[in-house]
Amino acid sequence: MELFLKGGGFLVSSTDCNKVFTLEDFNEDSKMMLEATKEFVNKEIIPNIFEFENKNYALTEEIMKKAGQLGILGINIPEEYGGLGMDLNTSMLICGEISSYSGSVATAYGAHTGIGTYPILLYGSEEIKKKYLPKISSGEWMSCYNLTEPNAGSDANSGKTIAKLSKDQSKYEITGQKIWISNAGFAEVFIVFGKIEDDIYITGFVFEKSKVNGLSLGDEEKKLGLNASSTRQVFYDKVEVPSDQMLGKRGEGFKIAMNSLNFGRIKLCAATVGAAIKVLNESIKYSKQRTQFKTHICEFGAIQEKFANMATVIFASNAGLYRAGYNIESNTNRILSKGETLAKAKVDGISEYSIECAITKVHGSEVIKYVSDEAVQIFGGMGYSAECIVEPAYRDARISRIYEGTNEINRMLIVGMLLKKAIKKELPIFSEAKKVGKELISLTSFFKKTKTFTGALSQEKKCIENMKKAILMVLGKTSQIFKDKLEDQQELLLNISDMIIELYMAESALLRAEKINNAKSMQINIVKNYIIRALDICQNNGFKTICSLGLDSTTKKIMIKGLNKFCNKPEYNIVQIRRDIAKDLIKCEEYPYHL
Repeated sequence: MELFLKGGGFLVSSTDCNKVFTLEDFNEDSKMMLEATKEFVNKEIIPNIFEFENKNYALTEEIMKKAGQLGILGINIPEEYGGLGMDLNTSMLICGEISSYSGSVATAYGAHTGIGTYPILLYGSEEIKKKYLPKISSGEWMSCYNLTEPNAGSDANSGKTIAKLSKDQSKYEITGQKIWISNAGFAEVFIVFGKIEDDIYITGFVFEKSKVNGLSLGDEEKKLGLNASSTRQVFYDKVEVPSDQMLGKRGEGFKIAMNSLNFGRIKLCAATVGAAIKVLNESIKYSKQRTQFKTHICEFGAIQEKFANMATVIFASNAGLYRAGYNIESNTNRILSKGETLAKAKVDGISEYSIECAITKVHGSEVIKYVSDEAVQIFGGMGYSAECIVEPAYRDARISRIYEGTNEINRMLIVGMLLKKAIKKELPIFSEAKKVGKELISLTSFFKKTKTFTGALSQEKKCIENMKKAILMVLGKTSQIFKDKLEDQQELLLNISDMIIELYMAESALLRAEKINNAKSMQINIVKNYIIRALDICQNNGFKTICSLGLDSTTKKIMIKGLNKFCNKPEYNIVQIRRDIAKDLIKCEEYPYHL
């Protein structure tokens, strides 16, 4: 199943369903690891769900250490450094499961295994890797990532923390303040970034808390959610770190931070979708128990519509997640085969798919937002109670749209990175946009015979191809008008980004359903339901963008006509489709398309 498709290539290329990875493709080793994780969750996390809400930070630490003893913290760490050396998709499968019931555990796990591990794995010297990774993998040492500062959040490189080299050049003296540091309360391993002298870019370091002086912690932050996730300020007062504890080279800190964020973003999608599945399952169970007007509420059409839409966005997000994960892993292996080091292969492997990482992060975080909100509504007044299982899920979900880069920044990055690839001629976006432009000039071409598709989802495949045309049309014209000033048009970038996100997820859902042998009607219905959603979003955002470009009347009319043609929706009985999806969910008593 070898495939190398350039990151962002989905916009200008068709994808064979047999060339994507889906949940159904996991091998027995991955499934066995998942079963062990499920058992751990059932034994250690579920019985303590409400104890986490009592701000029991010690419990979170205890859970993490137990997870380490089972190997759950070392899924992605190579065997030579004490880990299991499993692939990226398996690590995301496990991340989704362990993150499913508690946002506090999810954050602790993500901070430790993601940004608390990857800077060391990817940029640490061999000595640093051998020193830290085995203990990080086993859970003996917890880790935390110190980047954010009071005036340096999204603009991470503007931090004021300084690292002063000693006269004998044996150590650096770090002084500054970091905020919102997850796991700070119980971490032994600290990854920190600061500027050396007048450097433009920050530099990364790693050290053990127990071996330094001058480091102090603020009180635990009072937060909306994640009540048992340790979040503190960290103060550095001339903290001495040996020079050989530098991560990468001087001035590479920003690159380290950004590359680590790519892993954090795609794994956040895994965590949020894992949580969304559990929230949906709890909602289905409750609906079969709760009666109103002598009827179980699961029988009401309004409730069934919610179930259908919740399952649909989960299915799409899951499909996009593992599609991207496989592309990253395949590219990493391709680079390794050329003789590159594992660290370089992992960095370059995922960097190619930065667009897809941003897409999955945004989509997954908004799926859990939507699903948890609908769950509270389904539970009614009980859902608003702190004693209800979905109440903490609702609060915990909110942060996912902020950390790992806000969704607004990720949206703008999606378009920006696509255009950079186009300018470098890595993707034929401009040439494909010109083709669409020529099609628009002669509107009669709309009625000419075009590419045909066959199979159960042939109509939906055509919709996907037309969505690509709509995006290329809008993106091409917008970039043509604003050129290098496009980054100043943030509202337009957000519009176009939403079009791209929906295309990627709609196509991913279709490819998964198409690949499944003997795809059931529910899966096909889910694809149809998502197609309607994607076309609506694509059309609405395309229309807003076209009307904001300052075009002459004729050009505007042509583009709007083209947009409406490209986003023309199939004439589904969408009410019946959603009822059928819901009935299948209720019959299964859970979301059935997960391992």
